[in-house]
Order: sequence, then C-alpha cells, then structure tokens
Amino acid sequence: MEEVGLLMQGFAVALQPDNLLLMMVGVILGVLIGVLPGLGGANGIAILLPLTFAMSPVSAVIMLSCIYWGALFGGAITSILFNIPGEPWSVATTFDGYPMAQQGRAGEALTAAFTSSFVGAIVAVIMITFVAPVVAGFALQFGPPEFFAVMFLSFAAFVGMGRGKPMKTLAVMLLGFLLAAVGMDAMTGQLRMTFGQTEMIRGFDFLVAVIGLFGISEILSSIEDGLRFKGQKARIDLKVVLRTWAELPRYWLIAARSSLIGVWMGITPAGATPASFMSYGVARRLSKHGKDFGKGRIEGVVAPETAAHAAGTSALLPMLTLGVPGSPTAAVLLGGLIMWGLQPGPMLFVEQKEFVWGLIASMYLGNIAGLIIVLVAVPWFAAILRVPFSIIASLILVVCAIGAYTVNNAEFDIVLMLIFGVIGYVLKKLDYPLAPLVLALVLGDRTEEAFRQSLLLSDGNLAIFFHGWLSGSIMALGLAMLAWPLIGAIWPRRKAAAAA
Repeated sequence: MEEVGLLMQGFAVALQPDNLLLMMVGVILGVLIGVLPGLGGANGIAILLPLTFAMSPVSAVIMLSCIYWGALFGGAITSILFNIPGEPWSVATTFDGYPMAQQGRAGEALTAAFTSSFVGAIVAVIMITFVAPVVAGFALQFGPPEFFAVMFLSFAAFVGMGRGKPMKTLAVMLLGFLLAAVGMDAMTGQLRMTFGQTEMIRGFDFLVAVIGLFGISEILSSIEDGLRFKGQKARIDLKVVLRTWAELPRYWLIAARSSLIGVWMGITPAGATPASFMSYGVARRLSKHGKDFGKGRIEGVVAPETAAHAAGTSALLPMLTLGVPGSPTAAVLLGGLIMWGLQPGPMLFVEQKEFVWGLIASMYLGNIAGLIIVLVAVPWFAAILRVPFSIIASLILVVCAIGAYTVNNAEFDIVLMLIFGVIGYVLKKLDYPLAPLVLALVLGDRTEEAFRQSLLLSDGNLAIFFHGWLSGSIMALGLAMLAWPLIGAIWPRRKAAAAA
C-alpha cells in the first residue's frame, strides 16, 4: 500500500538523531506540563512555540507534538496521586484512579493509565495513517446542528449513565451552564452577568475552576480528615507493572470501545474531555461491576484514559487534512504551521509529503517514548505519597495558585480559584457530583454558540436538529440516553406488576 511506503519514509525522517533528541525532550517537557495544574498542553505549546522558529518545520512540529503526547500522559499523574486533574480530560480518571491510590494501588493505577493512554493513541494514529481521506470527507458534513447534536449527546450520556443521581447531576450541570454564560456574548458582544466588574468580562476560565473544584476542595477535605493520605503505602516496582500488564488484556473490549469513542469525539470535534466522560459512563453502565465504579475499579481508569488519548491524537486529523483544528492544542499547532509557511489542507499531503509523514511517524515513536519514560519514572511519582501531607498540601496550594495565575496573568483568578474550592468542598459534602459541572463549564459556550447558529440558519425552527440524517440520529441517541434513568426506573416496576 502507498501509505505504508510513505510511512517508512516518514520514519526515516523522524529517526534522524536530532529529531529523536527533540522527541525525548518534548515528551519530558510535556509530562512536566501535564503534571502542573493549569498549564496544559495548549498553553505549554503556545509558550514554547517561539523557540521553534529557528528549527526546520519537521523538527519543530515533532518536538511540539511530543510535548502534547507528554502532557496527555502527565495529566493522569496528579489525578491519581492527589485527585487534582493535571489536564481537563483527566477529571474522569480521578473517579477510580484516586481511590486506587488511597488503597495502596497507585502503581497499578498509574501503569493502567499510561498503558491505556498508549493504546488509545496508537489506535488513533493507525486511523490517521490509513483512513484519513475517508474520515476527512465525513467530517466535512458537520455544521452547527451536527456539532450541537454531539454536545447534546455528551451531556445526555452523562445524565443517563453518570455516577450520581440524575436530578443532582442535572442540577450541577445547569449551574455549570450558568457559570459558562458569564462574560462577553460571543455572538453579540454584549456583557452578561458581569455586575459591573471588569474582571468578569472574560468569564470563568475552565482551568481556574477545575483547579479550585478539585485541588483546593481536596485540600480542604484532607484538612478535615487530619492532613494525611489515605492508603499512602504503595509498592511500585517492575513486578507491579508486569502484573498490571498481565491483567489489562481482560479489559480489551473496554479499551476497543473507548478507542472508538475517543476517535469519534476527536474528529467531530468534541474533544478529549467529553470523550473521557462518555467513555467512563458507558463503561460503568455496561460493566457487571458498575456499582463499584468510583471505589477503585481499574476499568474506571482504562476507559477515560484510552478515550482521552484517542480523542487528543485524532483531533490532529482535521487540522492536517482540512485546516480545521479539532482541539485547542491542534489550534496552536495550526498557527505554528502557518507561521512556518505551510498551509494545512488536502494539498499538504501532496506538496509536503516529508513533513506530513514525518509527523505521523513521530506520533508512533513519540507515544512509545512517552510510555517508556513515564513507566520508568513511576517510582519517583509514587514516592510523592511518602512525603507528609502537611508539606504536600502547602506545595499543592502554591502550585495551584501559580497555575491559576498563569492562565490569564490575573490575581483575581486566584480569588476565583479559592471560591471554586469552597464550592467544590460544599458540593462534595452534599454528595453532588463535580464532573457534570466541569463538563458544562468547559463546553457551555461552544454548545450555546452551535445552538444559536443553528437557529439562525433555520429562522428559529428547532426541527433543524432532526432534518439531517447525521444530526437527527445523534440527537435521537442523546434523547434515548437522557431517558435511560426513567426507563430503568419504570421497567422493574412493570416487571414486578406483571409477575404479581
């Protein structure tokens, strides 16, 4: 096949010594970026982008893309060890990863997360290699109605298949939509719910909110529990890694399903965050041990990590083939390509074969390098658990404050972080799930924009969401998932009535 020959040429480019060195440097930097709450892959790449202008486009994009792979790997570390998502898509990993660490199974959780991330990424890269033209043509069919339908499906799946009670999930989700509406209206430019405060014009940044909701609230909960780690003894060595690898093949179906969900959500482009939430919800609903999810099930780590990596990797496909970024990180890379004089789109595969296939080859090599680096460094990550929590809490608080400040270089964001921390603590005490709030906050603006654009196209007719076969089928699936709790409540009653 022609793709195989071109891929071999790409490996010849990616395996050059200077590109291999940049690959390793990029992965290490990416892991550090992923560990630091608030920085994120997109911000890290944006900060380092000016340093690559003196490089060749191939070397520069290899380094920047490997930073991305490293950030995807690194986001799971603080999620599992501290219940603080290093990246937005790592929120779902905290549901079972952190309880596993509390039970002394941090090594198992980290190994499962890293390996699942690698599997999801490799599946997405294989897809990019062989089915790029077909997928690119399909992605062209997505307009505002289809995009809203995908977002609706994400929210409906979380209500229908989420961990908490449906009404509580819906309540915090509506709170997230309300918070997402604060600031400047992207459609009209009008200010909404700013109450005369200039700091509120930019709204509530997702990263500031998630640092507070998870990081600060966890510190408050730990203070209440006596400033200590639960289950802090974690034995991590090669035996743990090999034992986890021996166990993971049992969950091949979850990994395959999560990879497909991730690839779909990465291309559409819904992104890695809703992909991880949806994959976790589906895994919980279909598992025989669904009631134990949230208590330290390894499936609860495999599902979101596989989907997040598959989505994050496949998001590069529309960027390369159509010039349409599928994620914030892809948008930053798109800007880099344009600055280097390259025009993303179908002609890029014809005019810049060395660049395109060198990048695709580096996706394979970068993920292999990332897996090796994070697995070798697992003992150092686990050693953090042995440090007294009174010290760790202070360091986490400082890192969270730095992360919140660097998002917009605004001191007000530190105040917002603390406020969200108190809100997260209260919601936890009242047994309200935080994940739906986070999901609505990060996707609220994009969902509203797609909804309003669709209504403008149809002169206010809601039927536009069901006119097309694609948007109609996705909306129908979303409505079915939204009604799933009601069906689940009615069906046993009818069955019992029939038996009586």
